[in-house]
Amino acid sequence: MTKEPVAAGDQRRSQLLRGVLDLCLLSLIAERPRYGFEFAQALADSGLELVSDGSIYPLLARMERAGLVSSYRAASPSGGAPRKYYRLTGAGDAELRGGRAGWGAFAGSVGRILDAGTHSTGEHAP
Repeated sequence: MTKEPVAAGDQRRSQLLRGVLDLCLLSLIAERPRYGFEFAQALADSGLELVSDGSIYPLLARMERAGLVSSYRAASPSGGAPRKYYRLTGAGDAELRGGRAGWGAFAGSVGRILDAGTHSTGEHAP
């Protein structure tokens, strides 16, 4: 079985997302406690379907070790095995607030640079 080549656009999106996936997860947890599958579903619903469980679970474990989130187990509404839910800690809330500010400044700077190129006449200086 051969793998399909990854489109250049998907590669770029994946690289961009890698740097902010932790902030995305923290933001989702800030809305309400969530369990693993809900993260992948919420990210996909937001247009970030490139994120796999293989990226989410190790990151949640790192964030828990860093004290940004805590976890607890609760019974599944469907009667299955208990689910591990994640909730924000005080440190996680502070990280999210700082991350949102940093992202806003970064995205604004990149946006200005990228938008400047759209006003070009198509001529290049020597």
